[in-house]
Amino acid sequence: MSYVPRLKQEYREKVVSALTEEFGYTNVMQVPKLQKIVVSRGVGAAVADKKLIDHAVDELTLITGQKAIATMSKKDVAAFKLRKGMPIGAKVTLRGERMYEFLDRLITSALPRVRDFSGIKANGFDGRGNYNLGITEQIIFPEIDIDKVNRINGMDITFVTSANTDKEAKSLLTELGLPFKKN
Repeated sequence: MSYVPRLKQEYREKVVSALTEEFGYTNVMQVPKLQKIVVSRGVGAAVADKKLIDHAVDELTLITGQKAIATMSKKDVAAFKLRKGMPIGAKVTLRGERMYEFLDRLITSALPRVRDFSGIKANGFDGRGNYNLGITEQIIFPEIDIDKVNRINGMDITFVTSANTDKEAKSLLTELGLPFKKN
């Protein structure tokens, strides 16, 4: 038998039945699922120092367990001394087993390390069933060695689901274990 991530197993066994009960789906394929997680970081100071992009790519690779890529600017902006094609950020797209592994580590070890943590805000939904979460410090992840960090940076995490509404997506993410704030 091959290895199956804990959250993937939990999705199949508990989440599908809970969402079917809550929303009255008639078919298992109607139940929304997590399609991908995109972790990205903008590095504005990379215009002056190209090494900052390498640090961002290395940190995202450490955090997610998958090689990150540098993102390039799409147009020239004279006010920021930015040229088209210059690296200005880093991102990684997680799918399948790595996605569930990253989500598990985010919920169980990273988010509890946030100072004064009382849950994540529920207003990051986009109206189409996707959720955006901003993290202010990369040092909440246990993979990052705090002595080797040259600068504290945040990152954006986007959860792309197959849900049609924000209510379905919030129920899915809550069942998977994301700790939303109570209103």
